[in-house]
Amino acid sequence: MKILIIGAKGTIGKVVTSALEKNHEVIKAGKTSGDIQVDISDSKTIEKMFKSVGPVDSIICIAGDAKWASFNELSEDDFYIGIKSKLMGQVNLVRIGKNYLNKGGSFTLTTGILADHPVDKTTSAAMVNGGIHSFVKAVSLELSNDHRINVVSSDLVEDAKDKYEDYFPGHTPVPMNKVKDAYIKSVLGKPNGEIIRVLA
Repeated sequence: MKILIIGAKGTIGKVVTSALEKNHEVIKAGKTSGDIQVDISDSKTIEKMFKSVGPVDSIICIAGDAKWASFNELSEDDFYIGIKSKLMGQVNLVRIGKNYLNKGGSFTLTTGILADHPVDKTTSAAMVNGGIHSFVKAVSLELSNDHRINVVSSDLVEDAKDKYEDYFPGHTPVPMNKVKDAYIKSVLGKPNGEIIRVLA
């Protein structure tokens, strides 16, 4: 398979990339690194990326920004960071990418535990994650060419524990192998329209 991974150099992305590139052709994309650069908050760069890469069998997004701050500190523009990047960025990857995805291909998007169990200072991120869940469930009913779409939603991952554990009191970090397997399930399995939750 020819697989495009956006966010391939990130904490989760590098683990998923390492697993899939053993048996598949993997094209790594990122904002400032990888085989090709893309800013998912800008649909023009998404279109440019797909034109350069050409047809693929699977599109995985493990990227997207959102502002973390207390609700009283969040401005309208702060909310738009997550809306433009993590929400519409992933929506646009599907909207534009469907024209470059081979018949029977799949999309795998990424959210996280905040959609179901938000923690302090994550109003914007939780809102965006919940929106992606609804989008995936709805758009799976309309995709053509036997395309599938799923979203992986994991709790705090082991490799990000040191950076984020203070935000997630009482959360048991998820082993990276378990997270990686969720992406493999979406790409190589048959689920469609699913929120693949990964908990410890």
